[in-house]
Amino acid sequence: MQYKIDLNADVGEGIGNEAQLMPYISSCNIACGGHAGTDDSMQTIVKLAKRDRVKIGAHPSFPDKKNFGRLKMDISSVTLFSSVKNQIESLVNILREEQAGLHHIKPHGALYNLATVDKKIALVIIEVIKSFALPVKLFVPYDSVIANLAIQNNIPIIYEAFADRNYNDDLTLVSRAQKEAIIQDSEVVFKHVFRMISEQKVKTISGKEIEIMAQTFCVHGDNPKAINLVKKLNEKLKNNGVEII
Repeated sequence: MQYKIDLNADVGEGIGNEAQLMPYISSCNIACGGHAGTDDSMQTIVKLAKRDRVKIGAHPSFPDKKNFGRLKMDISSVTLFSSVKNQIESLVNILREEQAGLHHIKPHGALYNLATVDKKIALVIIEVIKSFALPVKLFVPYDSVIANLAIQNNIPIIYEAFADRNYNDDLTLVSRAQKEAIIQDSEVVFKHVFRMISEQKVKTISGKEIEIMAQTFCVHGDNPKAINLVKKLNEKLKNNGVEII
């Protein structure tokens, strides 16, 4: 059976490996100033994405460079709306200069994780997207609060799963504070992803197989083994009847 999936990576986070990642992915999520990223880094990565015909997404975050956007911030919905909108606008302005389009939006870190379960946070992101007159898609986890709200608001969604992260039984990601949070072995990453594609199930750290759906799979650009993982994953998926689009 032939499967088709999107392969994405978070980029622009100060690692500097984007040129090596781009040939193996089909979408990228560009940090746009909240947790990382500057106008210069965004422009450089947009050029690389255009070169390799990689779809471009915005990767907004809590405005917290100190903690890399990985901790919940106690800020008002108004302040969060303004920050996320400004982050996306900064990338959109660069895309206009470079004559490229914005394909999708994917929140980062704590913002992404909270929007999965927290209606108030999810609504802020939904309202930001509605404020843009752009045909933009939203990357969301399967059966999450933000996914259901997006559907209700007629925002096109793409279900996302993580190639290099382990899952809990409730489909939340295993905390980075735990040693088994991140998958570093390329064979394990492939089996993890291929099960989700072919069986629509994910094996959690407790050993259970839980139903999941995903059309795009993320390898974190700041994973120390990101380039090797995404290269091997790309090769093994293609060798097993999976087209990367």
